[in-house]
Amino acid sequence: MFKGLRFLTLAAGCAAALAGSLAPLAAQAQEQFVPLLVYRTGQFAPLGVPWADGKQDYLKLVNARGGVNGVKISYEECETAYDTARGVECYERLKTRGGGASGFDTQSTGITFAVSDKAPGDKVPVVTVGYGLSQSVDGSVFEWNFPLLGTYWTAADVMIQDILKKEKGSLKDKKIALVYHDSPYGKEPIPLLQKRAEQDGFALTLLPVTAPGVEQKSTWLQIRQLRPDYVLLWSAGVMTPTAIREAQATGYPREKIYAIWWAGSDHDVKDIGAGAKGYNTITIHDTASLDRVHSDLRDQVYAKGQGTASDQSEIGAIAHTRGMVIAMLQVEAIRTAQEKFGKGKPVTPEQVRWGLENLDLTQARLDELGFGKIVRPFKTSCSNHIGADWARIAQWDGAKWNVTSGWYQADQTLVAPLVKSFAERYAKEKNVTPRTCG
Repeated sequence: MFKGLRFLTLAAGCAAALAGSLAPLAAQAQEQFVPLLVYRTGQFAPLGVPWADGKQDYLKLVNARGGVNGVKISYEECETAYDTARGVECYERLKTRGGGASGFDTQSTGITFAVSDKAPGDKVPVVTVGYGLSQSVDGSVFEWNFPLLGTYWTAADVMIQDILKKEKGSLKDKKIALVYHDSPYGKEPIPLLQKRAEQDGFALTLLPVTAPGVEQKSTWLQIRQLRPDYVLLWSAGVMTPTAIREAQATGYPREKIYAIWWAGSDHDVKDIGAGAKGYNTITIHDTASLDRVHSDLRDQVYAKGQGTASDQSEIGAIAHTRGMVIAMLQVEAIRTAQEKFGKGKPVTPEQVRWGLENLDLTQARLDELGFGKIVRPFKTSCSNHIGADWARIAQWDGAKWNVTSGWYQADQTLVAPLVKSFAERYAKEKNVTPRTCG
């Protein structure tokens, strides 16, 4: 069903689009093109499928609502299987499609690394909501990268903050292990955790897991011998349930595990059920809430037989909602660009970049979109390409996720110097002259 490249366009008043059939972009006059890099196959497919469904579903909902000031969204999926080379091929194929790509959500840290070097020359935005290069928060160096809402440094810092709260403010002489996918993705939190270990006095043990992560017995044997006070899990796809089952088999308490958001979706724990009880994940949006966007999607898309997911029970699942959040942010950047460059007209990739840099999602606007209970208000700027870096903790009770903390904000006394240092290093290595941001 999901093989290769899938091309779909949706246009106003077009019966073929309402029927879900395909139409060439050339036939559409007033459209905004959004490329969709996906991995419906491969090691991360359990995460990738609902994520991709959520992105596509939200674009369908936008079109059902009339588009962006009347401009309909067209899109094309390109399958990467989470492979960097294939992701770069997709990027090259789609960057000029439909008058220019509105921005790439690469769905991969490795692909992000690869296309970040290309984006400034191509003048195409790279949107990495909750992942990517953590130092790309610095918009003076990374003019075309937008790690909106949070990075892996945000996640690592907030995890430690929550653990500190449980340990009554002290981690001195505690042991924390990082079990991570041995890839650029899994390695991203290490610099922040090393700084935290130095500051807070805990011993950090790094335990890489070879992709795809279905063999972890030796890793969890080390954990049984080391007996860390907490385990941080940086995994996704098939690696995640494997880790939880190995923790269960070795008797490691699931309530002592903190997983990154890509390892905290419904499909990661549902089949394990009570065996995963206590397992913690971090989230940059409120995973416990349903909002009007979910009911609108059911009424305006799925009720007409146009939904992307094979089963509409996927609506409200964490990964599906994350996909919708990402697509919403891209659409709002397009809308913001139209406010400056012309309502009711498609905008260029460069204009979308301006929109991403000038997002102002107020509570009123989020409520209007149906995301008011899910996403916190935030603003971006020339120097601030993250907008906000709030996160919270959710815990699996054996049957469902429950939010167990308030909102934490990453400690900027630690994160900001790290961003500055790594951004300066990147600028020097890549011969980038930083912009002056007012």
